[in-house]
Amino acid sequence: MSTPPPPRTPATDTRPADAAPSPDAPHSPGSAPDDGALAWLRALGPRGRRAFAGAFGGYALDSYDYFTLPLSMVALAAYFGLDSGQTGLFTTVTLVASAIGGAVAGVLADRIGRVRALMITVITYAVFTVACGFAPGYETLLVFRSLQGLGFGGEWAVGAILVAEYASAKHRGRTIGAIQSSWAVGWGLAVVAYTLVFSFFGDDVAWRVMFWTGALPALLVVWMRRRVQDAPEATAAREQSAEKGSFPAIFKGSLLRTTLFAGLLSTGVQGGYYTLATWVPTYLKSERGLSVVGTGGYLTFLISGAFLGYLTGGYLTDRLGRRRNIWLFALLSAVCILAYANIPSGADTLLLVLGFPLGFCMSAIFSGFGSYLSELYPTALRGTGQGFTYNTGRAVGAVFPTTVGFLADSWGVGGALVFGAIGYAIAALALLGLPETRGKELE
Repeated sequence: MSTPPPPRTPATDTRPADAAPSPDAPHSPGSAPDDGALAWLRALGPRGRRAFAGAFGGYALDSYDYFTLPLSMVALAAYFGLDSGQTGLFTTVTLVASAIGGAVAGVLADRIGRVRALMITVITYAVFTVACGFAPGYETLLVFRSLQGLGFGGEWAVGAILVAEYASAKHRGRTIGAIQSSWAVGWGLAVVAYTLVFSFFGDDVAWRVMFWTGALPALLVVWMRRRVQDAPEATAAREQSAEKGSFPAIFKGSLLRTTLFAGLLSTGVQGGYYTLATWVPTYLKSERGLSVVGTGGYLTFLISGAFLGYLTGGYLTDRLGRRRNIWLFALLSAVCILAYANIPSGADTLLLVLGFPLGFCMSAIFSGFGSYLSELYPTALRGTGQGFTYNTGRAVGAVFPTTVGFLADSWGVGGALVFGAIGYAIAALALLGLPETRGKELE
């Protein structure tokens, strides 16, 4: 069991009554309005906003580097002569490796600090995304992609914790939901790059160029090293605790139940999500017969829905609570998958229109994840708990895209996508074992 942090004693303010507040202090309820569309951002204070910018940029570029593969999948399959099962294996090894990387990054975040761990994850996924572009064969590309997964797995958990420890309890859902929205930003940038690269280069070269553009995150690390810091109170609590981030600790006492059900929740949501993220581009090109530009256009609707879904889900997770928000969008996501996969041939306008609610629902369910997992664990074990449960879900959920890949040969990609709806049913059941944490102060 973790050692609770020492009681917080309010510091005596010795400044004159008319002195200006510290430029790095977050706004107190009396110093700024506590409502309005951007109240969550004002409440972070200058240091918190810099942390937000670092986490937002890191997750956007994490998304960009991830989607270089799904968007290039058709070209890769043709170049190396791969079947659907082999291409699905790319996603599986990425997500399985991400479970290892995410769990390790969580422990590092508890031991060396959030910002240092975050920079390590960003450097890792950037280096190996670029390396994928130099792969001479399928097996080498598989190895590089798995190593990319080590960094990919750790970035979100560490970045979400960093910002959650600056955010107020009232606005934590919206704040982390805004961080989640950067995934759609990175996805959108990847689609723009895909459209340009595959329009100007032949398929045999274009997939390599896509991976080489993954070097962009290195610029973010330089900025983060100079400008972003861990939340002071969380740092003090972590340093004074006897527990310094260990896997056995999150399986003791009351945390055992939390860890098991949180891992199951993460498995269901991510199984459904990565099924769609991996196979929709292939579905649009191979079964709906869309061109590169046409695929990019259809994905624009999907991604626009995802961006608004992240923001709306962040708002609703504060209004409805963590559990109700996940329940609601698990149901709606499953319904959208079934509808999207069963659109009749030739109804391409309907395919276009349904892309928006599909992207909206499958993303809104994620908005409460960062705040919810942060609130389920004490400060000294927050990185370990969140990194382990979120990324275990990624690893087990990785079975879903591979299963779709093997089923696609007999069912077709559209029919196999229905398998993703099972993931959302698992997520809804997992919530039965977890408490509601809305409004909880981090300990």
